[in-house]
Amino acid sequence: MTAEGSVDAAPKDAAHDTYVPSARRLERERFKRARARRATAVAAVSTLVTGVVLLLVVVNSPGWPRTRQTFFSLHYAREALPDILEGLWLNVRLLAVCGSAVLVLGMLIAVARTLRGPVFFPLRALATAYTDFFRGLPLIICLLMVVFGIPALRLQGVTTDPVLLGGTALVLTYSAYVAEVFRAGIESVHPSQRAAARSLGLSGGQTLRFVVLPQAVRRVVPPLLNDLVSLQKDTGLVSIAGAVDAVYAAQITASKSFNYTPYVVAGLIFVALTIPMTRFTDSVTARMDRRRAQGGIV
Repeated sequence: MTAEGSVDAAPKDAAHDTYVPSARRLERERFKRARARRATAVAAVSTLVTGVVLLLVVVNSPGWPRTRQTFFSLHYAREALPDILEGLWLNVRLLAVCGSAVLVLGMLIAVARTLRGPVFFPLRALATAYTDFFRGLPLIICLLMVVFGIPALRLQGVTTDPVLLGGTALVLTYSAYVAEVFRAGIESVHPSQRAAARSLGLSGGQTLRFVVLPQAVRRVVPPLLNDLVSLQKDTGLVSIAGAVDAVYAAQITASKSFNYTPYVVAGLIFVALTIPMTRFTDSVTARMDRRRAQGGIV
């Protein structure tokens, strides 16, 4: 049946030569909008009811007055907020510097692992050993080993700054994870792409740079953003080295008053920073999924 004979086909307006939606299509659109509004209303009501129930359970518990005083004191929150915000600037700088270093080092390791030919076997073996070791080593142990182990060696010209050492430990650990993300993207590129590039006269390096890596990076943007979100949270672990970041500033304030509200304030600030990045990651993922479904990404 042709488009003109279809039930949902839009008839032409003779005066303006434009398509006018059919009554059935308009009805279906109205039904979809009504169903979407109904689903939104049900979700809002169920969320509200769940929140009210949880709130009542918490505030009516026997230990709530003491918990509120210890963890949710407005007085101590106002007292700790300036120091926590000052320490947060260190976390932001660590995220910017370490994130950039992680992306560069992770890409180099991924490329080393995907190099072909027996002559590159030692490089592939070293890259594999690196990723296996630092992916298996807990981040907290890596931080302790770097922060306290390197100064204990008393090497000439090697820094003992806890911020630099803590950032180094973050880069060592996260570059192993990011390298595997990049490697997955590189290996997802179909071999025909390489063959086509080589048939056009591109060298192996040019094929990797101009054909493989651009496609690989586009495909792994969402997991890369997720790793950066995790890195943003883990910058708070440098506090174990004595660096005064947001977490350590909260610890200092809490140790003076034996009130744990500063920890809650620091946690909420990290959550407030993480949520926009998470939503941005979700939007990028959804946009790339739509483009892939439409054939927009090779």
